[in-house]
Amino acid sequence: MAFWSIKNVAFRGVTGTVPDHSVKTADFSFFSKEDADLFDNTVGIKNRYIAPTDVCASDLCFDAAERLIEGLGWSKESIDVLVFASVTGDYKTPPTSGILQDRLGLPTSVFVLDIPMGCCGTLYAINVAGNLLSGGTAKRALLLVGDTAYRMGSPIDKSRVPLFGDAGMAMALEHDETAEDISIDFNTLGSGYQALMTPHGGYRHPVTIEESFKYEDFGNGIVRAPKDALINGMDVFSFAISKPPLSIKMMLEEKSLDKDKDIDFFLIHQANKLIVDRIVKKLKLPVEKVPYDLQEFGNLGGASIPMLMTYNLSEELRNRPLTLMCSAFGLGLTWGTMLLKTRPCVVLDLNFL
Repeated sequence: MAFWSIKNVAFRGVTGTVPDHSVKTADFSFFSKEDADLFDNTVGIKNRYIAPTDVCASDLCFDAAERLIEGLGWSKESIDVLVFASVTGDYKTPPTSGILQDRLGLPTSVFVLDIPMGCCGTLYAINVAGNLLSGGTAKRALLLVGDTAYRMGSPIDKSRVPLFGDAGMAMALEHDETAEDISIDFNTLGSGYQALMTPHGGYRHPVTIEESFKYEDFGNGIVRAPKDALINGMDVFSFAISKPPLSIKMMLEEKSLDKDKDIDFFLIHQANKLIVDRIVKKLKLPVEKVPYDLQEFGNLGGASIPMLMTYNLSEELRNRPLTLMCSAFGLGLTWGTMLLKTRPCVVLDLNFL
Protein backbone atom coordinates (compact mmCIF):
# COMPACT_ATOMS: atom_id res chain seq x y z
CA MET A 1 0.00 0.00 0.00
CA ALA A 2 1.27 3.47 -0.92
CA PHE A 3 0.27 6.57 1.00
CA TRP A 4 0.50 9.81 -0.93
CA SER A 5 2.38 12.47 1.02
CA ILE A 6 1.90 16.06 -0.17
CA LYS A 7 4.51 18.44 1.20
CA ASN A 8 4.61 22.24 1.34
CA VAL A 9 0.91 22.76 0.65
CA ALA A 10 -1.52 24.64 2.91
CA PHE A 11 -5.32 24.65 2.87
CA ARG A 12 -6.36 28.31 2.60
CA GLY A 13 -10.13 28.43 2.31
CA VAL A 14 -13.49 26.97 1.36
CA THR A 15 -17.03 28.02 0.52
CA GLY A 16 -20.01 26.75 -1.41
CA THR A 17 -23.12 27.59 -3.39
CA VAL A 18 -26.40 25.70 -3.60
CA PRO A 19 -29.59 26.37 -5.58
CA ASP A 20 -32.28 28.29 -3.70
CA HIS A 21 -34.93 25.64 -4.44
CA SER A 22 -35.33 23.00 -1.74
CA VAL A 23 -37.24 19.72 -2.00
CA LYS A 24 -38.50 17.87 1.08
CA THR A 25 -38.85 14.10 0.99
CA ALA A 26 -42.62 14.41 1.32
CA ASP A 27 -42.64 16.47 -1.92
CA PHE A 28 -41.91 13.38 -4.04
CA SER A 29 -45.15 12.11 -5.55
CA PHE A 30 -44.08 8.47 -5.29
CA PHE A 31 -43.82 8.67 -1.48
CA SER A 32 -46.80 8.38 0.83
CA LYS A 33 -46.52 10.34 4.08
CA GLU A 34 -45.61 7.15 5.90
CA ASP A 35 -42.95 6.28 3.30
CA ALA A 36 -41.52 9.79 3.49
CA ASP A 37 -41.30 9.68 7.27
CA LEU A 38 -39.60 6.29 7.14
CA PHE A 39 -37.10 7.55 4.56
CA ASP A 40 -36.33 10.66 6.63
CA ASN A 41 -35.70 8.63 9.76
CA THR A 42 -33.69 5.77 8.28
CA VAL A 43 -31.80 7.30 5.35
CA GLY A 44 -31.52 10.61 7.18
CA ILE A 45 -32.04 12.86 4.16
CA LYS A 46 -34.94 15.20 4.81
CA ASN A 47 -34.13 18.05 2.43
CA ARG A 48 -32.08 18.64 -0.69
CA TYR A 49 -31.43 21.68 -2.91
CA ILE A 50 -32.14 21.16 -6.60
CA ALA A 51 -30.91 23.27 -9.50
CA PRO A 52 -33.23 24.18 -12.40
CA THR A 53 -32.37 22.58 -15.72
CA ASP A 54 -30.64 25.72 -17.00
CA VAL A 55 -28.17 25.79 -14.07
CA CYS A 56 -25.11 23.54 -14.25
CA ALA A 57 -22.56 22.48 -11.65
CA SER A 58 -20.13 24.91 -13.24
CA ASP A 59 -22.53 27.80 -12.51
CA LEU A 60 -22.67 26.91 -8.82
CA CYS A 61 -18.90 26.44 -8.68
CA PHE A 62 -18.34 29.73 -10.52
CA ASP A 63 -20.29 31.62 -7.88
CA ALA A 64 -18.39 29.91 -5.06
CA ALA A 65 -15.06 30.54 -6.79
CA GLU A 66 -15.67 34.25 -7.35
CA ARG A 67 -16.56 34.75 -3.70
CA LEU A 68 -13.64 32.70 -2.39
CA ILE A 69 -11.08 34.49 -4.55
CA GLU A 70 -12.39 37.82 -3.25
CA GLY A 71 -12.48 36.56 0.34
CA LEU A 72 -8.87 35.39 0.13
CA GLY A 73 -7.75 38.66 -1.42
CA TRP A 74 -6.04 36.76 -4.22
CA SER A 75 -5.24 38.35 -7.54
CA LYS A 76 -6.66 36.18 -10.31
CA GLU A 77 -3.30 36.50 -12.07
CA SER A 78 -1.70 34.66 -9.13
CA ILE A 79 -3.70 31.44 -9.63
CA ASP A 80 -1.68 28.73 -11.36
CA VAL A 81 -3.95 25.67 -11.19
CA LEU A 82 -7.70 25.21 -11.70
CA VAL A 83 -9.26 21.80 -11.09
CA PHE A 84 -12.94 21.05 -11.75
CA ALA A 85 -14.04 17.79 -10.11
CA SER A 86 -17.47 16.76 -11.41
CA VAL A 87 -19.38 14.08 -13.29
CA THR A 88 -21.83 16.68 -14.62
CA GLY A 89 -19.70 18.90 -16.81
CA ASP A 90 -21.20 21.37 -19.25
CA TYR A 91 -20.46 19.22 -22.31
CA LYS A 92 -19.00 15.85 -23.19
CA THR A 93 -16.19 17.91 -24.73
CA PRO A 94 -14.47 20.30 -24.15
CA PRO A 95 -13.41 20.04 -20.48
CA THR A 96 -15.41 22.40 -18.27
CA SER A 97 -12.27 23.58 -16.44
CA GLY A 98 -11.19 25.43 -19.57
CA ILE A 99 -14.56 27.14 -19.83
CA LEU A 100 -14.30 28.17 -16.17
CA GLN A 101 -10.84 29.62 -16.78
CA ASP A 102 -12.40 32.05 -19.22
CA ARG A 103 -15.49 32.79 -17.12
CA LEU A 104 -13.42 33.50 -14.04
CA GLY A 105 -10.95 35.66 -15.95
CA LEU A 106 -7.95 33.57 -14.94
CA PRO A 107 -4.70 33.86 -16.92
CA THR A 108 -4.24 31.67 -19.99
CA SER A 109 -1.15 30.22 -18.29
CA VAL A 110 -3.31 28.46 -15.67
CA PHE A 111 -3.13 24.65 -15.66
CA VAL A 112 -6.68 23.29 -16.00
CA LEU A 113 -8.01 19.80 -15.42
CA ASP A 114 -11.37 18.02 -15.18
CA ILE A 115 -11.59 15.11 -12.72
CA PRO A 116 -14.76 12.99 -13.13
CA MET A 117 -14.30 10.85 -10.01
CA GLY A 118 -17.67 11.35 -8.33
CA CYS A 119 -17.80 11.07 -4.56
CA CYS A 120 -14.00 10.89 -4.24
CA GLY A 121 -13.63 14.10 -6.24
CA THR A 122 -12.36 16.26 -3.37
CA LEU A 123 -9.61 13.80 -2.43
CA TYR A 124 -8.53 13.45 -6.05
CA ALA A 125 -8.55 17.22 -6.58
CA ILE A 126 -6.44 17.87 -3.48
CA ASN A 127 -4.01 15.09 -4.41
CA VAL A 128 -3.51 16.26 -7.98
CA ALA A 129 -3.37 19.99 -7.26
CA GLY A 130 -1.34 19.46 -4.10
CA ASN A 131 1.34 17.54 -5.96
CA LEU A 132 1.47 20.27 -8.61
CA LEU A 133 2.03 22.88 -5.90
CA SER A 134 4.42 20.84 -3.77
CA GLY A 135 7.57 21.66 -5.72
CA GLY A 136 6.90 25.39 -5.76
CA THR A 137 6.71 25.92 -9.52
CA ALA A 138 2.98 26.55 -9.10
CA LYS A 139 1.99 28.63 -6.07
CA ARG A 140 -1.81 28.73 -5.87
CA ALA A 141 -4.63 26.37 -6.84
CA LEU A 142 -8.38 26.76 -7.02
CA LEU A 143 -10.33 23.53 -6.64
CA LEU A 144 -13.97 23.47 -7.76
CA VAL A 145 -16.01 20.42 -6.80
CA GLY A 146 -19.69 20.08 -7.59
CA ASP A 147 -22.47 18.23 -9.34
CA THR A 148 -26.06 18.55 -10.43
CA ALA A 149 -26.42 14.82 -9.77
CA TYR A 150 -30.13 14.97 -8.99
CA ARG A 151 -31.13 15.03 -12.65
CA MET A 152 -28.70 12.31 -13.72
CA GLY A 153 -31.20 9.67 -12.71
CA SER A 154 -34.75 8.73 -13.51
CA PRO A 155 -37.24 11.11 -11.86
CA ILE A 156 -39.31 8.11 -10.78
CA ASP A 157 -36.51 5.91 -9.43
CA LYS A 158 -37.17 5.65 -5.68
CA SER A 159 -33.78 4.00 -5.13
CA ARG A 160 -31.82 7.03 -6.34
CA VAL A 161 -33.59 10.32 -6.93
CA PRO A 162 -34.39 11.13 -3.25
CA LEU A 163 -30.74 10.67 -2.25
CA PHE A 164 -29.06 13.47 -4.16
CA GLY A 165 -28.81 17.23 -3.91
CA ASP A 166 -26.94 19.77 -6.03
CA ALA A 167 -24.05 22.00 -4.95
CA GLY A 168 -20.85 23.68 -6.08
CA MET A 169 -17.90 24.10 -3.71
CA ALA A 170 -14.64 26.01 -3.99
CA MET A 171 -11.43 25.32 -2.08
CA ALA A 172 -8.02 27.00 -2.17
CA LEU A 173 -4.54 25.53 -1.75
CA GLU A 174 -1.24 27.41 -1.63
CA HIS A 175 2.44 26.48 -1.66
CA ASP A 176 3.77 26.94 1.87
CA GLU A 177 7.01 25.36 3.07
CA THR A 178 5.85 25.59 6.70
CA ALA A 179 2.68 23.54 6.09
CA GLU A 180 2.30 20.06 7.55
CA ASP A 181 2.11 17.16 5.11
CA ILE A 182 -1.23 16.08 3.65
CA SER A 183 -1.50 12.28 3.60
CA ILE A 184 -3.92 10.38 1.35
CA ASP A 185 -4.66 6.69 0.89
CA PHE A 186 -6.31 5.81 -2.45
CA ASN A 187 -7.89 2.53 -3.56
CA THR A 188 -9.73 1.26 -6.65
CA LEU A 189 -11.91 -1.80 -7.27
CA GLY A 190 -12.62 -1.56 -10.97
CA SER A 191 -14.43 -4.89 -11.00
CA GLY A 192 -17.27 -3.23 -9.10
CA TYR A 193 -17.90 -0.46 -11.63
CA GLN A 194 -21.44 -1.62 -12.43
CA ALA A 195 -22.66 -0.85 -8.91
CA LEU A 196 -22.69 2.89 -9.70
CA MET A 197 -22.96 3.79 -13.35
CA THR A 198 -24.88 5.35 -16.22
CA PRO A 199 -25.18 2.51 -18.77
CA HIS A 200 -25.84 4.56 -21.93
CA GLY A 201 -24.32 7.83 -23.08
CA GLY A 202 -20.66 6.99 -23.52
CA TYR A 203 -18.98 5.37 -26.49
CA ARG A 204 -19.39 1.82 -25.20
CA HIS A 205 -23.17 2.26 -25.36
CA PRO A 206 -24.14 5.44 -27.24
CA VAL A 207 -27.62 6.86 -26.73
CA THR A 208 -30.22 5.53 -29.13
CA ILE A 209 -33.88 6.50 -29.34
CA GLU A 210 -34.95 2.86 -29.50
CA GLU A 211 -33.17 1.63 -26.37
CA SER A 212 -31.82 4.42 -24.18
CA PHE A 213 -35.14 6.05 -23.31
CA LYS A 214 -37.12 2.87 -22.73
CA TYR A 215 -38.20 2.72 -19.08
CA GLU A 216 -38.21 -0.59 -17.25
CA ASP A 217 -39.86 -1.37 -13.92
CA PHE A 218 -37.46 -3.35 -11.71
CA GLY A 219 -39.91 -3.50 -8.80
CA ASN A 220 -39.89 -1.77 -5.41
CA GLY A 221 -40.37 1.61 -7.07
CA ILE A 222 -37.22 1.35 -9.20
CA VAL A 223 -38.17 2.59 -12.67
CA ARG A 224 -35.44 3.79 -15.00
CA ALA A 225 -34.09 3.76 -18.55
CA PRO A 226 -30.52 2.91 -19.68
CA LYS A 227 -29.74 6.65 -20.03
CA ASP A 228 -30.30 7.09 -16.28
CA ALA A 229 -27.69 6.70 -13.55
CA LEU A 230 -28.27 3.70 -11.33
CA ILE A 231 -27.33 2.48 -7.88
CA ASN A 232 -27.11 -1.17 -6.98
CA GLY A 233 -28.01 -0.52 -3.38
CA MET A 234 -26.90 -3.76 -1.74
CA ASP A 235 -23.54 -3.83 -3.52
CA VAL A 236 -22.86 -0.19 -2.66
CA PHE A 237 -23.85 -0.66 0.97
CA SER A 238 -21.63 -3.71 1.35
CA PHE A 239 -18.72 -1.88 -0.27
CA ALA A 240 -19.20 1.32 1.76
CA ILE A 241 -19.27 -0.33 5.17
CA SER A 242 -16.26 -2.56 4.50
CA LYS A 243 -13.58 -0.85 2.40
CA PRO A 244 -13.62 2.76 3.76
CA PRO A 245 -13.47 1.75 7.46
CA LEU A 246 -10.42 -0.40 6.73
CA SER A 247 -8.75 2.55 5.00
CA ILE A 248 -9.47 4.85 7.96
CA LYS A 249 -8.10 2.26 10.38
CA MET A 250 -4.93 1.83 8.33
CA MET A 251 -4.37 5.58 8.16
CA LEU A 252 -4.70 5.86 11.93
CA GLU A 253 -2.22 3.02 12.39
CA GLU A 254 0.21 4.31 9.75
CA LYS A 255 0.34 7.74 11.39
CA SER A 256 0.22 6.38 14.98
CA LEU A 257 -2.88 8.43 15.76
CA ASP A 258 -5.43 7.93 18.52
CA LYS A 259 -8.94 8.40 17.17
CA ASP A 260 -10.14 9.86 20.47
CA LYS A 261 -7.23 12.21 21.20
CA ASP A 262 -5.49 13.15 17.96
CA ILE A 263 -8.32 13.78 15.48
CA ASP A 264 -10.57 16.82 15.85
CA PHE A 265 -13.19 15.70 13.32
CA PHE A 266 -13.88 12.77 11.01
CA LEU A 267 -15.44 14.05 7.78
CA ILE A 268 -17.19 11.07 6.23
CA HIS A 269 -18.83 11.29 2.81
CA GLN A 270 -22.52 11.88 3.42
CA ALA A 271 -23.90 9.01 1.36
CA ASN A 272 -26.75 8.25 3.73
CA LYS A 273 -27.23 7.90 7.47
CA LEU A 274 -27.25 4.10 7.41
CA ILE A 275 -23.78 3.96 5.87
CA VAL A 276 -22.21 6.73 7.96
CA ASP A 277 -23.67 5.33 11.18
CA ARG A 278 -22.33 1.87 10.36
CA ILE A 279 -18.83 3.23 9.69
CA VAL A 280 -18.92 5.16 12.97
CA LYS A 281 -20.05 2.09 14.88
CA LYS A 282 -17.59 -0.25 13.20
CA LEU A 283 -14.61 1.97 14.05
CA LYS A 284 -16.03 3.08 17.41
CA LEU A 285 -15.50 6.70 16.44
CA PRO A 286 -16.46 9.38 18.99
CA VAL A 287 -19.86 10.50 17.68
CA GLU A 288 -19.29 14.13 18.73
CA LYS A 289 -16.42 14.24 16.23
CA VAL A 290 -18.49 13.06 13.24
CA PRO A 291 -20.59 15.92 11.81
CA TYR A 292 -23.67 15.26 9.65
CA ASP A 293 -25.31 17.57 7.12
CA LEU A 294 -27.09 15.09 4.84
CA GLN A 295 -30.39 15.85 6.56
CA GLU A 296 -30.18 19.30 4.98
CA PHE A 297 -28.37 18.68 1.66
CA GLY A 298 -28.57 14.98 0.82
CA ASN A 299 -25.74 13.18 -0.95
CA LEU A 300 -23.63 15.84 -2.69
CA GLY A 301 -21.13 13.47 -4.28
CA GLY A 302 -17.63 14.93 -4.34
CA ALA A 303 -18.87 18.16 -2.75
CA SER A 304 -19.79 16.32 0.44
CA ILE A 305 -16.56 16.89 2.40
CA PRO A 306 -16.11 20.62 1.60
CA MET A 307 -19.79 21.12 2.47
CA LEU A 308 -19.16 19.63 5.92
CA MET A 309 -16.31 22.13 6.28
CA THR A 310 -18.47 25.06 5.21
CA TYR A 311 -21.73 24.16 6.92
CA ASN A 312 -20.60 22.36 10.08
CA LEU A 313 -17.05 23.48 10.84
CA SER A 314 -16.88 27.11 9.73
CA GLU A 315 -16.12 28.62 13.14
CA GLU A 316 -13.57 25.95 14.03
CA LEU A 317 -11.75 26.29 10.70
CA ARG A 318 -11.67 30.07 10.97
CA ASN A 319 -10.37 30.22 14.52
CA ARG A 320 -8.09 27.30 15.36
CA PRO A 321 -5.85 24.61 13.87
CA LEU A 322 -7.66 21.36 13.14
CA THR A 323 -6.64 17.81 12.43
CA LEU A 324 -9.20 16.32 10.05
CA MET A 325 -9.57 12.77 8.79
CA CYS A 326 -11.67 12.68 5.62
CA SER A 327 -13.19 9.54 4.11
CA ALA A 328 -14.74 9.34 0.63
CA PHE A 329 -16.07 6.45 -1.45
CA GLY A 330 -18.04 6.01 -4.66
CA LEU A 331 -17.74 5.68 -8.44
CA GLY A 332 -15.13 3.35 -9.74
CA LEU A 333 -15.46 1.80 -7.25
CA THR A 334 -12.97 4.05 -5.49
CA TRP A 335 -12.35 4.97 -1.88
CA GLY A 336 -9.77 6.81 0.16
CA THR A 337 -8.81 8.53 3.40
CA MET A 338 -7.10 11.90 3.79
CA LEU A 339 -5.31 13.31 6.84
CA LEU A 340 -5.47 17.10 6.59
CA LYS A 341 -4.07 19.50 9.18
CA THR A 342 -5.38 23.02 8.76
CA ARG A 343 -4.48 26.39 10.23
CA PRO A 344 -7.07 29.17 10.64
CA CYS A 345 -8.35 29.83 7.14
CA VAL A 346 -11.03 31.63 5.16
CA VAL A 347 -14.48 30.04 5.34
CA LEU A 348 -17.27 32.01 3.71
CA ASP A 349 -20.93 31.42 4.44
CA LEU A 350 -22.88 29.25 2.05
CA ASN A 351 -24.60 31.14 -0.74
CA PHE A 352 -28.01 30.35 -2.25
CA LEU A 353 -28.16 31.04 -5.98
